[in-house]
Amino acid sequence: MNSISVSELKEMMDNNEDFHLIDVREAHEYEAANINATLIPLSEIAGRHGEFPKDKKVIVHCRSGKRSADAIAFLSQNLGYTNLVNLEGGIMAWARDIDNSLEVN
Repeated sequence: MNSISVSELKEMMDNNEDFHLIDVREAHEYEAANINATLIPLSEIAGRHGEFPKDKKVIVHCRSGKRSADAIAFLSQNLGYTNLVNLEGGIMAWARDIDNSLEVN
């Protein structure tokens, strides 16, 4: 599985690179702290997989990296996605290394 660090993601954002960012946490987690990703909770992935573009890099994140890895595994194995990248450490790593003003539990 491809992965990216929060520092690499920040650099991509700063450079206005073309990618799609998806958060697979639950709505209450997203409301508490988010990094402007599209919210598609893990439990809704099967029904909303069409919202994952296949024509550009898609970075998937969650709280720590586990649910996003599960989402990527499902989409890769069952629907043939090859452009998905897991954010290492999820939003917890983002809050720790990039934006410590985020309140992540």
